[in-house]
Amino acid sequence: MEPATPSIFYEAYIFDLDGTVYLGEALLPTAGETITSLRSLNKRTVFLSNNPTHTRHDYAAKLTRLGLPTPPEDIINSSVVMVDFLRRRLPQARLFVIGEAPLQAELAAAGFELVDEAGWVDAVIASFDRTFVYRKLQIAFDAIRAGARFFATNADRYCPVPGGGEPDAAAIIAAIEACTSTKVEAVVGKPSPWMAEAILGLLNLPPDRCLMTGDRLETDVQMGLNAGMAAALTLTGA
Repeated sequence: MEPATPSIFYEAYIFDLDGTVYLGEALLPTAGETITSLRSLNKRTVFLSNNPTHTRHDYAAKLTRLGLPTPPEDIINSSVVMVDFLRRRLPQARLFVIGEAPLQAELAAAGFELVDEAGWVDAVIASFDRTFVYRKLQIAFDAIRAGARFFATNADRYCPVPGGGEPDAAAIIAAIEACTSTKVEAVVGKPSPWMAEAILGLLNLPPDRCLMTGDRLETDVQMGLNAGMAAALTLTGA
């Protein structure tokens, strides 16, 4: 059966990555063809991910390797948005980061001091961290009880991977909230307005001329609708 021709075209198409464009090291069915077709029509295609475990350059290299050449500038993830969020609110903050090396490097490169002595911490940053251990929870506990702020990159329950999923930042947030009785102040990833602002700023377009596509109702689709975009759900990931 021939695929249906869309009745409406948008000027820009925003795609989630994990579970939407690819799973592991393989493009998902029709994802590559869809993006290539949109590009052939001179439509802008950009990518928006909650996953902070890779840099924009990593994502660009992966997309290019999978046959979708993409510059790093056309990718925004929650690490990039966290840097901007903190620069606006706590530009001199000393941070304790529960996160992997790419997020830590992004924050350090932006001029933030990373510390692991609870008494020195101005803000705890919770994130997707596959190196999470009890010591990190203890430092976060001590820092927040001493007055540190508490933010998170994203609140995804799990990250889709081939064969299943990996526990994501929601698990880290829940552990910190449970022991400190302190709710996270802000989660900057999808569906937050900070993530929507970042991608719309990149595109320099009004939201009603953009379509957000992803595999999660509560993050991808919700962000698009909240921001005034059209939104589409894929059934390929979460």
